[in-house]
Amino acid sequence: MKSTKIARTSIALGAALGIAVLGTTPARAQAPVVDWAAIAIQQALRGLQDQANGILNTITGQLGLDGPLAQLLGPNTYGNVTQLLRDGSTQAANYAKAQVSAQRDLGDATNLAMTRVQRDFRNAEIRDEHATSPTACAALDAGQTISVGAGQSWKVAKAIQTVADTRGEAGPNQPAHLGTGQAIQAINYLHFQRYCSQTEADAGLCQASQRQNADQRADSLFGTGTLDGQEGVNAANDYITNLIQPIVPAALRGDQLTSVNGAEAMAMRRRYNARMSLARSVLDDALATQSPSVPLTSTQKQQLENLGLPVVDQGSWLEALTLDVHRRYSDVDWAAKLQGMPPASVQREIALELAATNYLLLQNYRIALRNATVNATLLAANTEQNYKPAVQMPTPTIANN
Repeated sequence: MKSTKIARTSIALGAALGIAVLGTTPARAQAPVVDWAAIAIQQALRGLQDQANGILNTITGQLGLDGPLAQLLGPNTYGNVTQLLRDGSTQAANYAKAQVSAQRDLGDATNLAMTRVQRDFRNAEIRDEHATSPTACAALDAGQTISVGAGQSWKVAKAIQTVADTRGEAGPNQPAHLGTGQAIQAINYLHFQRYCSQTEADAGLCQASQRQNADQRADSLFGTGTLDGQEGVNAANDYITNLIQPIVPAALRGDQLTSVNGAEAMAMRRRYNARMSLARSVLDDALATQSPSVPLTSTQKQQLENLGLPVVDQGSWLEALTLDVHRRYSDVDWAAKLQGMPPASVQREIALELAATNYLLLQNYRIALRNATVNATLLAANTEQNYKPAVQMPTPTIANN
């Protein structure tokens, strides 16, 4: 608005000057020497000058220390306007630099914090991948139980086989060593003492037993996986005895061994003993794998309870192996933990399952060897039974050279 007033004043001053210069008439000789036009112009110019000075004074007053601008800017305590503007610009620049520096520091701090967070995440992943999970511990415990159970079952089978072979060979201190009658009497006496049936009790032969006819029943050998203590082992062993060799032929003794016919009889008896020993060893292994020979862990006992089977403190090799298979096939707790396992733990579980598969394949190979041996024996027995000379041949005469 002040600029507009100054512009109007300048225009008026210019117009007056133009009139004075361009509109002046020449003075006449007869006229009085009074230049009214010049006087008017001078008065006009003086008026314009006074107006311009007033405007300048007004502007100076407004810009002075007591003017409205000074009131807006405040007192001159901290310096003049130029200095204040310079200081303000400097402070604004400092603020801008500080803001940039703060943003840089903030970015660095954020990057550092995120780096630490990512590092912590990675450390947690490494920890989870290398930490042993409860399922891995359970698998290791089960593997130890299975391995120990295999060794213990071999010892049980070896002990039973030694006793059974001595009995089948009619060795000294065995009933058949004295004759077939003594062998028959011994096997019947054992039955009456342990497995007397109600029919036999009614006949007055014995007193009825809690395990009637257990030496004749297959469930005495094949049950839940672990035989019922020592009585269960005895019942399974006696069932095998009745299944394979209930009556042992009398031993060859004295002149039976020294006669001509005795030589052939000894060969035939050795063949008999070998075949009986092979048949007996197959079932002795089946018994030994179910003998209670290793302590079960709390996890395995819980599995037995979950499966509705009798909970026992001592388990067998077969039961430990069965529980390990069921744990990965039908155990709900193991399946739930599998869902939350990190990749490394899942890979370890797969490795353990592959190891268990290899172990089962090895056991299958051992059984296959026994089956092949049995089949070869059967083939030899059938071939021997079917072999007959085409015609009766005379004794050959051999010339002495």
